[in-house]
Amino acid sequence: MKTAIVTGAASGIGLAVVKKFLEEGYRVVGMSRREASPMEHPHFVYVPGDISADSDRKRLIAAAEHIDVLVNVAGVAPKVRADLLEMTEESYDYVLDINLKGTFFLTQLAANKMKENGQGGYICNISSLSAYTSSVNRGEYCISKAGLSMVTKLFADRLAEFGILVNEVRPGIIATDMTGGVKQKYDTLIDGGLLPIQRWGQPEDIASAVWTLCSGALPYVTGQSVDVDGGFHIRRL
Repeated sequence: MKTAIVTGAASGIGLAVVKKFLEEGYRVVGMSRREASPMEHPHFVYVPGDISADSDRKRLIAAAEHIDVLVNVAGVAPKVRADLLEMTEESYDYVLDINLKGTFFLTQLAANKMKENGQGGYICNISSLSAYTSSVNRGEYCISKAGLSMVTKLFADRLAEFGILVNEVRPGIIATDMTGGVKQKYDTLIDGGLLPIQRWGQPEDIASAVWTLCSGALPYVTGQSVDVDGGFHIRRL
């Protein structure tokens, strides 16, 4: 049985990815900062932890034993949306430590393990439309996701010779806990025509894209970013 590691596994996109890989017959090892496991399944192993901590990253890798797929979902928004001119160093460190540094070093650990196994594999990073879209009241989040896009390219370049394909999904406006506090704002924007596909995205939309990238269906694709955003990325007049 193949094994997938999924971070941010307790809710939203992460939980949808967990369920998708379980449906496809994988053993899934998940981590998030919530103490309680989000679900009971004979092939799901839950490891509470924070990927910004080196010890927790190592516990996650140890729990997986063998790694065929790594899906980096874990990410946080700033606790307070502050104007770029008022952003604090504390907020910057909080967001970057999880979204970028933690993800980078977990990927490094997993990549070395996959390289040792010698059986190839897949890594998929969950970025955001914020990788290329300016939001001046959450600049630290945008910076973290832009950085994650380069992490995707770097590992794709480095790992291709080992048969490890590294790609990225950029979600758009997705109905999760993170967007719950700004639901009215996005409802208005979507109703006003912001998106060609005029609806909220669902976590399952992202999980389907992740599965496609990690299923073996695209064996000649690496270092690619896939926008799953209802067409938000299209420049329109």
